[in-house]
Amino acid sequence: MKVKMILPALTEALSPFWRPIKYHLFPPLGLAAIASFFDENDDIDLQDEHVERLCLDDDPDLVVIQVYITSAYRAYELADHYRHKGAYVVLGGLHVTALPEEAAHHADTIFLGPGEDTWPQFLADFRAGHPATVYQSKSRTLAGVPPIRRDLIKRHHYLVPNSIVVSRGCPHHCDFCYKDAFYKGGKSFYTQPVDEALAEIDRLPGKHLYFLDDHLFAHAEFAAELFEGMKGMGRVWQAAATVEAILRPGLLEKAVAAGLRSLFVGFETLNPHSLKEQHKYQNLNRDYNLAIQRLRDHGVMVNGSFVYGMDNDDETVFDRTVEWAINQGIETATFHILTPYPGTPLYTRMREQQRIIDHNWDRYDTRHAVYRPVNMSLETLEAGYWRSYQEFYRWSSIVRGAWTKEHFADRMRHLLYTGAWKKAEPCWDLLIRAKQVNHLLPVLERVLASFGHRWTDQEGRNEARSPLQERSLLG
Repeated sequence: MKVKMILPALTEALSPFWRPIKYHLFPPLGLAAIASFFDENDDIDLQDEHVERLCLDDDPDLVVIQVYITSAYRAYELADHYRHKGAYVVLGGLHVTALPEEAAHHADTIFLGPGEDTWPQFLADFRAGHPATVYQSKSRTLAGVPPIRRDLIKRHHYLVPNSIVVSRGCPHHCDFCYKDAFYKGGKSFYTQPVDEALAEIDRLPGKHLYFLDDHLFAHAEFAAELFEGMKGMGRVWQAAATVEAILRPGLLEKAVAAGLRSLFVGFETLNPHSLKEQHKYQNLNRDYNLAIQRLRDHGVMVNGSFVYGMDNDDETVFDRTVEWAINQGIETATFHILTPYPGTPLYTRMREQQRIIDHNWDRYDTRHAVYRPVNMSLETLEAGYWRSYQEFYRWSSIVRGAWTKEHFADRMRHLLYTGAWKKAEPCWDLLIRAKQVNHLLPVLERVLASFGHRWTDQEGRNEARSPLQERSLLG
């Protein structure tokens, strides 16, 4: 069977103003994971439109397209193209699960939720000649799932080809997050068996890893066992976790000993009323400053995430947030405009309040305001979003952030990492056009490894901290 798998480009990635490096970071793991269920003699072509021009003059038997909200129109265009040519087209992903009736107009079969349990059944039905029009995931497990088809991934296109996911979902229930909608009808958080996760890690070449899990630290026992198994592998890696997990005694130390060097942290807002509004209780009454200090003490860089436009936000939120992030010495920050994704409680609430003013999915990219804010104008919200990036990544701000560090080497690493990420666009563009971006991976590995050097030297002393001292970290 001839199979075509496509990750359509997000709308912003097709704009002349996009940042190419942002979409040359990670390969399409979701499609590569689905590909593992096919027979070894099936002819599979996996294409990522972010990094390559799609070949559309082929004649596959089956076309599989993964759909995100801002790639929806492009995905539907591709689906219609291949259906017109006589191919059988299936659609799945976050947007399909949120709006199945919309997606069904462009597909022969749609998939709702994760695909580990539904894809084997679909393939059996398809080969037998009677596939269903809808497959809804209900039985959730990663046990025994075949290894990802990494042979289909064109590694040279990506700065971080060694991305990996060892869990699905998240145990928390934030109103603006797509998670509950995607995992509706079954477990919304589950992990891979530790032995299978370690085997997948062991198969990956090089030193660097990036865990794309929504919250790698969510299941403390799983995470602790995983980190213990990774000790001695010589890896340096990045991941995402919550403030609550960072403050939890013991787990961060195990992660650092296993090679953690950079963490994505969803601070989202400095306003506790906004945390309550969005049901982000895992951040409530947590000491953000202490969490950052713990990461800094352990040689871990911080990528902070912030969301603007909650009902308690006014026009002062932008400068307050940026100033706090700079003063905390956060290495990199991502800013977002609150976006009511279909299927989320936020979307339901705003629709009932008749506040949503735009249903063009291309604009649901966290860069545009598609609803009426409460305490500021739409124009103020969008202008504040853009100003936050400009202010945080000014050279003067980068230097200020670097000089919050005590040690000169940490200051230099901050300057190098933050400056290279946002101030070297022409270099990134040149490397991407020359298909050489992957050659910078060893540089990334060296920078990340250097962040943990001081922690490695002090590991024995830190691990000797008393239980009383550990409890004091929680405030």
